Amino acid sequence: MTKIINKKSCYIDKKVKIGKNVTIYPNNIIEGNTYIDDNTIIMEGNNIIDCNIGKNCKIHKSVLEKSQIHDNVSIGPFARIRPNSIIMSNCKIGNFVEIKNSVIGSNSKISHLAYVGDCEMGKDCNIGCGVIFVNYNGKTKSKTILGNHVFVGSNCNIIAPVLIEDDSYICAGTTITEKVNNGDFVIGRVRQENKTKKAKKYW
Repeated sequence: MTKIINKKSCYIDKKVKIGKNVTIYPNNIIEGNTYIDDNTIIMEGNNIIDCNIGKNCKIHKSVLEKSQIHDNVSIGPFARIRPNSIIMSNCKIGNFVEIKNSVIGSNSKISHLAYVGDCEMGKDCNIGCGVIFVNYNGKTKSKTILGNHVFVGSNCNIIAPVLIEDDSYICAGTTITEKVNNGDFVIGRVRQENKTKKAKKYW
């Protein structure tokens, strides 16, 4: 049985289809050809348009449009899933994460403050805080392919088009512009240089 906490505070389009034991909290707008499968929880404050959402998901204060969300996925708060995105099973898409025209492989985590555009990501990946998949050069948009079990540290730029193969590890602060081979450890920071007692002239 579907449970809508406060029907007056929600708008649910007539086209929307809802499975069994779904809970919908207040202040939700659910529109178009949306299907919400069994045992999913739609927390407060979402805008969902033309999406297929799987079983046992949890969506919180987020915007989802024309995308597929598979089973056991957690999204939000304050995430944005833009059109043509596929989030596979057991993924976590956290706060202030934007996904656009991408496939996110199963068991992958993008926990906070990241942009993933035009990416085909494998399973068991971890994308750190502040990572940007740079898909646009001002004229054309390009694709990133990320293999399975890839770790991308915080504050990295992944500049498409680029291929990052399985089991690779990209250190925080690295900018990727070339292919990363299977199992590679990649670091691309400028080495820190401390100028002794020079800070005072900037104060």
